[in-house]
Amino acid sequence: MNPYVFIVGCPRSGTTLLQRIVDAHPDVAIVFETHWIARWFEKRKGLTPDGMVTEELVWRLFEDRRFKNLKIGHKEVERLISSSKPMSYPAFVTALFDLHGRVKGKRLVGDKTPAYVRSIPMLHALFPGARFVHIVRDGRDVALSITNWDRADSAAGRFATWDEDPLVTTALWWEWNVRLGREDGEVLGPELYHEMHYEKLVSEPDEESKALCGFLGVPYNEAMLRFYEGREKADPDLDAKKAWHPITPGLRDWRSQMTLDDISRFEAAAGDLLDELGYPRAVPNPPHEKVVNTTRIYHAFTQEIRTKGKRVPEHW
Repeated sequence: MNPYVFIVGCPRSGTTLLQRIVDAHPDVAIVFETHWIARWFEKRKGLTPDGMVTEELVWRLFEDRRFKNLKIGHKEVERLISSSKPMSYPAFVTALFDLHGRVKGKRLVGDKTPAYVRSIPMLHALFPGARFVHIVRDGRDVALSITNWDRADSAAGRFATWDEDPLVTTALWWEWNVRLGREDGEVLGPELYHEMHYEKLVSEPDEESKALCGFLGVPYNEAMLRFYEGREKADPDLDAKKAWHPITPGLRDWRSQMTLDDISRFEAAAGDLLDELGYPRAVPNPPHEKVVNTTRIYHAFTQEIRTKGKRVPEHW
């Protein structure tokens, strides 16, 4: 049943690369970033109290700028709720994904939305058979990307502590996302949850893609690693993502691109998770003043999460 798989992970961790690899498989299509599936259900947008779809939800969908990613027409969607029989929200989403699969000529359809890494329990409740692929990347490389990103205000930059210390805020934001995904994935077990490391994907793409296909229950296909063919752009001003480059290791390297002070501050904030994930620290014992500063920002950061009604990982 679709949605068959959700590709999730802390933003700027390689979810787009992974989406392109999986979408190149002849049996699997991956919708690019819906964002609304979890949010609308949580807030009951366009739904009756018992979770049935209304016309309001359909029009919300048409007005959403990401609707075009489904590549289906308005009339096809309207027909889904035209009968007198009420339609549940999960059934509606499944029908949308099935329609997308027909357009793409593929039987299995998934979704790539990084932020769903914080919504795994809800999505699992809606779609009990859906699988989750969680891609994890060294947080120091994520921090390099976020702190130089013009859309940081849609990620770690949303938090009040960003104005005081963007780097430490990003470290805590990375840990928040990754820990929630891992904790929730552990509950699902290996049949429904698969964790990948970005670094291994770009250094051993063939082996990692074969393991991923095993998890998804589809045969490995070499087309997955040729996702870029026919789409590459020669413009030197474009980054690797927009230029549709093939898999390219070393696009960011915190070892050469971060100052020692920034490395020390990041590791003071999220060093324990780096250890758990097998990423060696460069500064195993950060200076006391950096630990004190990080602790203060940590308390403000987690308090803001709770104030917004969001979950904090159990083991943090």
